[in-house]
Amino acid sequence: MGWLDALRGIAALVVVFDHSSYAYLADVRKGLVPEFNTSRYGIMLFFLVSGYIIPASLERRNCIRTFWIGRLCRIYPLLVAAVGAILAAHFLGVAEIRDFHTQGAATVAVAHLTLLQELLGTTNLLLVLWTLSYEMAFYLLVVALFTVRLHQRSAAFAIGLAALAALSVMAGVTLPASYLSALIGTGPLVALASITMVIAICCASAKLPALRVFGGVSGGVLALVLVIFNSTVPVWESLVITAVMFLGTTVYRAENGQRSWRYAVSAFVVVGACAVASAYAYGDGAQFTRRGWIMAFLLAVLTFGTGLAVRRQLHPRWLIGLGTLSYSLYLVHPVLLAVSNGTIGRQRQDSFILEAAFCTVLLPLSVLTYRHIEVPGQGWGRRWTRRT
Repeated sequence: MGWLDALRGIAALVVVFDHSSYAYLADVRKGLVPEFNTSRYGIMLFFLVSGYIIPASLERRNCIRTFWIGRLCRIYPLLVAAVGAILAAHFLGVAEIRDFHTQGAATVAVAHLTLLQELLGTTNLLLVLWTLSYEMAFYLLVVALFTVRLHQRSAAFAIGLAALAALSVMAGVTLPASYLSALIGTGPLVALASITMVIAICCASAKLPALRVFGGVSGGVLALVLVIFNSTVPVWESLVITAVMFLGTTVYRAENGQRSWRYAVSAFVVVGACAVASAYAYGDGAQFTRRGWIMAFLLAVLTFGTGLAVRRQLHPRWLIGLGTLSYSLYLVHPVLLAVSNGTIGRQRQDSFILEAAFCTVLLPLSVLTYRHIEVPGQGWGRRWTRRT
């Protein structure tokens, strides 16, 4: 799996650069992003890798309960530490957190516990947490397909979601951001989604087949409804993101002989065409250029394909190491940036020295959080699954 770690290392570097460039390399960023959306490139690459790994993890265990335990212990320890660190920095006056507006602290906290906060219309305490909401939606969808024995139809779901994205944008179907939150209220939606999610996961983890199917389908329906009707990005992009993760799964199927490579390549061509057509038809906006998004998407797919083609070759150890640290890099860097912005502030002129200094501090911090938070968390998960 070294090639996947190498890809995660590349994605982590690009995302760190994208976010840190706001503070230290604003002029470089202004010239680059309209032509190449670095954020979307790194995130799409992450999603492709997740799409490959997550179904493999579930099917290797062949147990929904142990899958959820593994996910819980993989994600939450560092998430709690990062959120706690940004809140502590805020109370100490060295960093600012995003405004809750009219949302209560309890609503935001519960939404973050579900990991669906981005799709529930609440403020992300850390900007990067929005991607974890799509990861959680993908987990729910993967479990749903597994419980009804449709998990090997990954390519079909990828194509269906991408086609729906293209049809929606070409038909001019638009929904305001967080449509359901505006319709029924953020608080009620968070409460309803949280209860539904807990029941779905508990039932899907049960031993009775009927309960497993009910829980899996309930969670999948919840995820799909939120992705379509309550995203903060345009509906077409929300659907494309989900389709991209299923593309990663399609590669896993082909590599393990469950589907043909011709079928997998066809899925990539169709999904890629739908994604590009969607972005092109959507046009340019205040924070969006279609050429920048299309270039980022195509290069992410090309990078993933290149990694796949050379997967049996040796990869640079430093890049695999960065991939191992990718989750820590992903969650630690916005905390460090918030402290930097709250103390020395954003720079008016490009400063490659500050960019280098930021990365120099970030790397050892990420090593520490990986060794002392991530690794113990994964150990708790293994011990928990042995007891169950």
